[in-house]
Amino acid sequence: MQDIILELKKRLTESTQRNKADGLLFSGGLDTAILASINPNMKTITISLNSSGEDTKYAFYLAKLLNIEHHHKSINIDEAIEAIPEVVKILKTFDPAIPNDLVVYFGLKFVKELDVDGVMTGDGADEIFGGYNFMRKIKDLEGYIKRISQNMSFSSNLMGEFFDVEIVQPFLNKELLDFALSIKGNLKFREGVGKWILRKSFEDVLPKEIIWQDKRPLEIGSGMAKIREIISSKITDKEFKKNPYPVKFMNKEHFYYYKVYRNVVGEIPVPKEGEKACHGCGAGIGPIAFHCKVCGCVLDWRK
Repeated sequence: MQDIILELKKRLTESTQRNKADGLLFSGGLDTAILASINPNMKTITISLNSSGEDTKYAFYLAKLLNIEHHHKSINIDEAIEAIPEVVKILKTFDPAIPNDLVVYFGLKFVKELDVDGVMTGDGADEIFGGYNFMRKIKDLEGYIKRISQNMSFSSNLMGEFFDVEIVQPFLNKELLDFALSIKGNLKFREGVGKWILRKSFEDVLPKEIIWQDKRPLEIGSGMAKIREIISSKITDKEFKKNPYPVKFMNKEHFYYYKVYRNVVGEIPVPKEGEKACHGCGAGIGPIAFHCKVCGCVLDWRK
């Protein structure tokens, strides 16, 4: 096991040092903390809603500890809600994960204000190292990770194109990715903890409270999840129950995003040759996909 720990640390360090960027979208979570510890000569950018959420606490703590240049931007509720149509238009989605995407959107918008041309992200770490809590219930975790690794996509890439900002993703470097896929699932989710092997690999670099902190979804850590209730209140019970659209909505918030989608994007794209239809919205989904990029519907990955 020690050989795996050392090799993982070596490969991620090399990937981060080789693929440099001037900035880092910095939540203060495990993944971005590791990247900052490897390359502390970046401008780190943290976004929060009304200065809430735990991300700011961890980010400020790490900035001082690692002596890195840190920039924090607080977004108010009106700004967040007003940005939803643009985010939906950029991503062409009404996925309920939009509060997460708003954090990335405002992060890259702030990057432009700071005159930074390229930013590093922690994209891919949760996917390839078993960082999501639901993964603990997956019996064939290795098979699941190998499948999603073939079809990963991140909102940061599309938003980077929109803002003309280069997105650097060290966790998705091919050599690191190939090695990560060779690591057994019981080393990724171990002792009830996700990304166990990644944590162990940098245990001698970062403080215990950073290495073993709980997984915080971006919307929670940034406080952006607070807009969900506000958005839901914009759809009445009567409107939600009536639902004139051929879409299976998860909740009122999902319904709201779809109304925005219809206004700024238009009709849902029909399946192309070789694609199957999403059972939630009818959009085309690739043969190995496990998630509809249009409506956010999650598919049974074993089918």
